[in-house]
Amino acid sequence: MPAKADSPGRPDKLSIVVHSGGFDKVHYALVMASAAVATDQAVTLFFTMGGSRALLGADGAGNPGWHGLDATESGATAAETDRTYAERGVATFEELLSACRELGARFIVCEMGLRAMDLERSDLRDDIPVDLGGVVTFLADASKDGAVIFI
Repeated sequence: MPAKADSPGRPDKLSIVVHSGGFDKVHYALVMASAAVATDQAVTLFFTMGGSRALLGADGAGNPGWHGLDATESGATAAETDRTYAERGVATFEELLSACRELGARFIVCEMGLRAMDLERSDLRDDIPVDLGGVVTFLADASKDGAVIFI
């Protein structure tokens, strides 16, 4: 049976700063977030800088924005790695993102990070409920009894 959020010694909330624009790192942030929220732990994902590209809308060819994330350590593109994961029974990027959304994870995108990357709110996906905010918003949302992870 999975541990519940109120288990002794377990943080009451998981707050993840998704700074990296690397596919493998963003994918694993979603793995951690989806596992935590699936076991009744509150989760906030704070996307900033290169990590913001994970939530970009589709390009002109219909490819999700996360296809533009940096290649993995093996040199494979985000799309290639995601296909390999699917073939091996590993949750795909879209499956993890959907799980986080459906199970109630909070998504915050850093306004400063968007400006630094020359992006706007309108560039983001419209199927993910995103709050715009900054570091103060993220810190106010975090819990004193929670865990903060920087990826």
